[in-house]
Amino acid sequence: MLRTPTGGAPKKGAAGTAGSAGQLVSIGTVLTMLRDEFPEVTISKIRFLEAEGLVEPRRTPSGYRKFSTDDVERLARVLRLQRDHYLPLKVIREQLDALDRGEQIRIPAPAAHGESVEGSGGYGEAGGAPPAAARVGRAELIAAAEADEEQLAEWESYGLVCEEAAGGFGAEAVAVARLIADLGRFGLEPRHLRAMKAAADREAGLVEQVVAPLRRHRNPQTRAHAEATMKELAGLSVRLHEAFVQAALGVRLH
Repeated sequence: MLRTPTGGAPKKGAAGTAGSAGQLVSIGTVLTMLRDEFPEVTISKIRFLEAEGLVEPRRTPSGYRKFSTDDVERLARVLRLQRDHYLPLKVIREQLDALDRGEQIRIPAPAAHGESVEGSGGYGEAGGAPPAAARVGRAELIAAAEADEEQLAEWESYGLVCEEAAGGFGAEAVAVARLIADLGRFGLEPRHLRAMKAAADREAGLVEQVVAPLRRHRNPQTRAHAEATMKELAGLSVRLHEAFVQAALGVRLH
């Protein structure tokens, strides 16, 4: 749910009123409003979507971006279509343009839970793309990451993205591909990311060592506890990694 600058949820249908009333907010406030639903969103991502023509914030005489409530809701729509339907920005832009013209649009429905879309001809008959639990084919992964076949092949050559044994790519691979593509816009190449992948593999190994005895236990409740413990440890590991990076950058920048 989007948060207003004062912490409350925006009222349905209030977007136009807020925008017309001149209640504009900074890009930092927009980030705060979006973070609850989209914890991975960054200021760079918002700027990229602006550069791609998905949103057009106003500018102050000093050049600072100012966003209306309509702008924030538009960004949230874009992020949902990317996250839930794996739509490329070109398709999202066409849908938003159609809405701006007052036309009816058909939002693709996600595939059924666990359904593989390989061999379904792209997004399938209904135009739906897979949810997080589904596997996707190469074309869907490329579209989700807004990349091309050559880039995907390079990511695979460095072991950053791997196809599953049963075929297709899981939700984790899609998330990794999107992040690799985002980092690539800053000039970071796959060869630069091998160290991150190696560090992640080591962290996963540590987590597995902790939960392995629990997963081998005969008691089903203990095995279930192992899965919960693994998720908690993974989350803590990610937070620690983020803290280490921020601390290192803080030391180097000051």
